[in-house]
Amino acid sequence: MVQVGQYNLLEIVKEVDFGVFLGGGEIGNILLPKRYVPSDSAIGDELEVFIYLDSEDEIIATTEQPYAEVGQCAYLKVTDVNQMGAFLDWGLPKDLLVPFNEQHKPMELGKSYVVTLYLDDHSQRIVASSRLSRHLYEESQFFSPQQPVKLLICGRSDMGYKAVVNGTHLALLFKDDAFKPLKYGQKVDGYIKDIRQDNKINVSLQLPPIQQRAQLTEQIIDHLKNNNGSSTLTDKSAPDAIYHQFNVSKKAYKKAIGSLYKAKRINIGADKITLLDD
Repeated sequence: MVQVGQYNLLEIVKEVDFGVFLGGGEIGNILLPKRYVPSDSAIGDELEVFIYLDSEDEIIATTEQPYAEVGQCAYLKVTDVNQMGAFLDWGLPKDLLVPFNEQHKPMELGKSYVVTLYLDDHSQRIVASSRLSRHLYEESQFFSPQQPVKLLICGRSDMGYKAVVNGTHLALLFKDDAFKPLKYGQKVDGYIKDIRQDNKINVSLQLPPIQQRAQLTEQIIDHLKNNNGSSTLTDKSAPDAIYHQFNVSKKAYKKAIGSLYKAKRINIGADKITLLDD
């Protein structure tokens, strides 16, 4: 069954001057305009296409890639505001509507917002909402502590940051678990810290110290092996350079290379660390 607002693998069933028609099952054939048709395609070929509604509210296919699909969250910029609501650039010719009643606060032209995409029950149009708590889960039944997750920073609170977890849940990231300033709309890797008694989620950018250090030391060894046995990332390196390579704080990195040095697995020099022979 064709899923509007998502990618679908569909077969070419008919060629016309202005494109090709793809078999859409119960909803009928779906046009893929000529400018999106691969030059070497033929009837019977299957194409991966994104399905949405065009400006005439007709179902149409494209090989262009939107910044997000239905069921996902994204940080998108407002291109227009009119009597219908705000419109966001999501990478396709027809901008994405955020109705006024789905705006957490009134959206302003030129600003960007974290939104989630969904299908309107009545019109079946793809729309977006910045009222994330209406559409995302705030309680977890299946996440577990130390589980790696993808985070999208969607707000701030007195305790830290609000984050979208894997595009489906909302969580709290305490300041002490962030270890660096974060920006609204920023994507970062993180971990489930714990599930509270009310089943709400706390997340962290780092594993607990013991588990983190064991994982990090092996990452450092692999990094050295892949770089001819040496690295310019030392205990004097900039925090951003360390985070870019290992996704950890400088403090955690210093402790990890310190433990490797004590175990006689590396040597720490003034401007590089070096892997020692086993």
